[in-house]
Amino acid sequence: MEEEEEAIGYLDKVLEDEDDSEPGTPTSPGSPFSASEKGERDAGKGLEMRKLVLSGFLASEEIYINQLEALLLPMKPLKATATTSQPVLTLQQIETIFYKIQDIYEIHKEFYDSLSPKVQQWDSNITMGHLFQKLASQLGVYKAFVDNYKIALETAEKCSQSNYQFQKISEELKVKGPKDSKESHTSVTMEALLYKPIDRVTRSTLVLHDLLKHTPADHPDYPLLQDALRISQNFLSSINEDIDPRRTAVTTPKGETRQLVKDGFLVELSEGSRKLRHVFLFTDVLLCAKLKKTAVGKHQQYDCKWYVPLADLVFPSPEESEHCPQVHVIPDHELEDMKMKISAIKSEVQKEKANKGQSRAIERLKKKMFENEFWLLLNSPAIPFRIHNRNGKSYLFLLSSDYERSEWREAIQKLQKKDLQAFVLSSVELQVLTGSCFKLRTVHNIPVTSNKDDDESPGLYGFLHVIVHSAKGFKQSANLYCTLEVDSFGYFVSKAKTRVFRDTTEPQWNEEFEIELEGSQSLRILCYEKCYDKTKLNKDNNEIVDKIMGKGQIQLDPQAVQTKNWHMDVIEMNGIKVEFSMKFTSRDMSLKRTPSKKQTGVFGVKISVVTKRERSKVPYIVRQCIEEVEKRGIEEVGIYRISGVATDIQALKAVFDANNKDILVMLSDMDINAIAGTLKLYFRELPEPLLTDRLYPAFMEGIALSDPAAKENCMMHLLRSLPDPNLITFLFLLEHLKRVAEKEPVNKMSLHNLATVFGPTLLRPSEGESKGHLTLASDIWSHDVMAQVQVLLYYLQHPPISFTELKRNTLYFSTDV
Repeated sequence: MEEEEEAIGYLDKVLEDEDDSEPGTPTSPGSPFSASEKGERDAGKGLEMRKLVLSGFLASEEIYINQLEALLLPMKPLKATATTSQPVLTLQQIETIFYKIQDIYEIHKEFYDSLSPKVQQWDSNITMGHLFQKLASQLGVYKAFVDNYKIALETAEKCSQSNYQFQKISEELKVKGPKDSKESHTSVTMEALLYKPIDRVTRSTLVLHDLLKHTPADHPDYPLLQDALRISQNFLSSINEDIDPRRTAVTTPKGETRQLVKDGFLVELSEGSRKLRHVFLFTDVLLCAKLKKTAVGKHQQYDCKWYVPLADLVFPSPEESEHCPQVHVIPDHELEDMKMKISAIKSEVQKEKANKGQSRAIERLKKKMFENEFWLLLNSPAIPFRIHNRNGKSYLFLLSSDYERSEWREAIQKLQKKDLQAFVLSSVELQVLTGSCFKLRTVHNIPVTSNKDDDESPGLYGFLHVIVHSAKGFKQSANLYCTLEVDSFGYFVSKAKTRVFRDTTEPQWNEEFEIELEGSQSLRILCYEKCYDKTKLNKDNNEIVDKIMGKGQIQLDPQAVQTKNWHMDVIEMNGIKVEFSMKFTSRDMSLKRTPSKKQTGVFGVKISVVTKRERSKVPYIVRQCIEEVEKRGIEEVGIYRISGVATDIQALKAVFDANNKDILVMLSDMDINAIAGTLKLYFRELPEPLLTDRLYPAFMEGIALSDPAAKENCMMHLLRSLPDPNLITFLFLLEHLKRVAEKEPVNKMSLHNLATVFGPTLLRPSEGESKGHLTLASDIWSHDVMAQVQVLLYYLQHPPISFTELKRNTLYFSTDV
């Protein structure tokens, strides 16, 4: 006998039949058992049908009991291990996943054992209505199951991700076949079995309908069955809303369940241009859609762009996808410019709200912000995610992060482990499926700030310090490293990378990173196995060939993170555990310029004191770090942006402060990102910024001038006003940064990128000076930082500036800028 049909079909039928009157009321013209029909019905044939209905129900009840048994089978051993030193699951997790299954099993086993002999020794006068009455009266246990269903699924999913043993158990549960079946057992996933009670609760209601149709009104069973139906229908209408709509929505032409597994917004490269799509992954098909433009007040609908049955879907390897169109990557400086525009509009919105501004002005600003954020969302992703239909066409999505790519790939591959059939949807079937997308979708809004409620967390602005300690849970030795990502402007950006720990199952990195946050709410850790196979490298600029071993994400809770102490945590990913610690420093705290207590070192000591002591024009630390970066780091991707290991930076700081003779040896051995980080730290810890506190307001005003000649005059005059050691060091650094930017095609560091990194470092005033400039944490980014970046960018884009020329061309210019 075929498995039970999909639940939504039952619900629709039950509710159609439910209409107004009690089933069986002879006066109801719409009732399937009206008086006229009753008269025509042959009683003997009706009672024979009664037997057939019950036999079919009994057979499906046997299947259901076997399914519940299969679900309960692993529960006992799991409970047994829960109290040992190596539990697979905790008792709490077991209780949540298997909640009420035992009770449901006992209710149905008792019902089956009582009904089975009655059907086998059939007699037309037999009564079994009391058994259905009892079954209906016990439906309360299903209410408890349904209430817990969603959390049971989520718990099972989380436990599968973090525990390999449980994952193996839950992917293949053995269900006994019916007694007279040739199949001894079938393999079913735990997720599918957990859905069975929800499916089943509607089944008995339909059987009662069918039994009443074929039971004469004067039969002793009739009132009992009517009562059981009334109880069942009342119960069904009370839980209808609670049944997870994602699970009960679409039925395939064969009557099987088609569940929505995952959906989200992705950027598709279609005919050479970027399009925002809403992608839906069902149990047997991937569907790419876009929202139709609809008139105001009309129900929104999706339009299907294309679909690929999962049976036909393959992921081409980088080698096979060389014919794919070349992705046009938007230059970083354009993305950074747009971020600044968005930040400025955000600040304007806040100001308007604070000043009780006109709602029309606020709406106009919000519209502009949405347009800019939408542009950023479309143009920032650059990591290709290719999908191929083995019968023809390939499709290309662009993602911001390898994390998303592996999430989509894993979700599809997990579904492809099942026995999937290829198919073609008729236009009607496609219409029904696309029509269900609007109701089923779990992601409702495009991920932009303007779609967020005002009371939602704006995220954190400042610096997150993260120490990646170690990882364990690897099955075999590998070359392992981790990357850290945080969200910024609606998408995730890679911010740091540990060194590769060679040939180990228990890497001990113990590396600290400082990550800049721009309204961030989440931290992700991805663990990779390094690929050293030269044949696989550089097939595509953005294709990451290293294999993801695990990935995890945590929310950055402002309350928990904003303490001065380190907070230790563990991320579990596919059976791998990564240990890390973190603490947060707000932007105003991180750039505190506190003078060094001892004047012998170089960090925190005035630049004039250091150059005088060294008898140099540019501090030794600046010269050495720049020389090393130019020697072996100028082509390093993300140089000056990727965080160096904090412990390495602190070690270099100590060596420079002590003027140790081993500095050069240490520099040549040190990771280049740590050397770049040391240079940034030196400028950040100067007791006053390189471009001085005194001139800071003038720099802010000068960069805001509109007339190019006036701006040039002012900006050059300000440079001349700097003390000589500051000016010479600044010009030395400027030329170095220009040389770094020349290698932008390789290192991905544009002048704009470098200005973003160094602007605040070189200009941000010391504590006492900046008090007047600070408002909201996010405003610090928006106003001051934007101007600081623009000042440095102005000089970086300027033709070469010579110290002697600058000093010689002193203009008659007011010093009160």
